[in-house]
Amino acid sequence: MSNEMQKATVADTSKQSYKHWTSVTIRYGDTDRQGHVNNAVYSTFFESGRCAFLFDGERCVGGPDKSFVIVKLSLDYLAEINFPGIVEVGSRILKTGTSSFTVAQAIFKDGKCCSTSESVIVQIDDGSKKASSMNDELLRFLKTLS
Repeated sequence: MSNEMQKATVADTSKQSYKHWTSVTIRYGDTDRQGHVNNAVYSTFFESGRCAFLFDGERCVGGPDKSFVIVKLSLDYLAEINFPGIVEVGSRILKTGTSSFTVAQAIFKDGKCCSTSESVIVQIDDGSKKASSMNDELLRFLKTLS
């Protein structure tokens, strides 16, 4: 594997690496009995970051009759997050294929990287529920986030 490819797929804890930002308010209900944000909520924070760039209001950036599904999600917990406050979710596109793309994300609180994730997302046709090739407009948009 080339150094460039290896660098592009390694989880990055640097804020400068991410192109799209979403702020999410931490709710008291996000915490568990230890007093920190429950591990499952990290996935919800990442979802908020993805939805912020995949949906323009109620419109999917993939176009009419198209949806996105996650086929792979991995995440690393780097630090606990405590209530109250706001987390910032950074997102960037690592690579694109014909019908799928890979998103790298990181959660920051008070400037500290608390978690990183990588997800593979496939565009599907709403009618057939099968993978659907992404159009040129979507591919150009995703490139702006890489």
